[in-house]
Amino acid sequence: MKKIHILKENREYNRIIQSYRPIRHKSYILYVERNTNDLYKFGFSVGKKIGNAVVRNKIKRQLKNILDKKDYSNNFNCIIIVTKGIISKDFSQREKELWEALAFAGIKGEWDEKEYKEIVCTLLFTFNLNGM
Repeated sequence: MKKIHILKENREYNRIIQSYRPIRHKSYILYVERNTNDLYKFGFSVGKKIGNAVVRNKIKRQLKNILDKKDYSNNFNCIIIVTKGIISKDFSQREKELWEALAFAGIKGEWDEKEYKEIVCTLLFTFNLNGM
């Protein structure tokens, strides 16, 4: 992931978290800000409860790797906060849940048609089970 697509400043994190409602999905909490810039940016937050610095950095590298696989439409900032449930999941589960969370948040990348349909079906099935 290029540095231009990463949120870095503390004031940006604080502004987005205080101004927007969280979107919770399984092991992730997302805050999405729509803007008029010609860029998209992602920010990551992995708390100390997840593990030591090696584990936290590994998770952040994996998230960046997952996000690099797609191209996104511009005009948004997204903060991804990782919850404790991610520890017990392997890479493929983390990837699938992150795609579901991004689709749920309305962030569209260049999805493969089949992949997008699977994600949407999974989300609809989850809502029907939970009675939403």
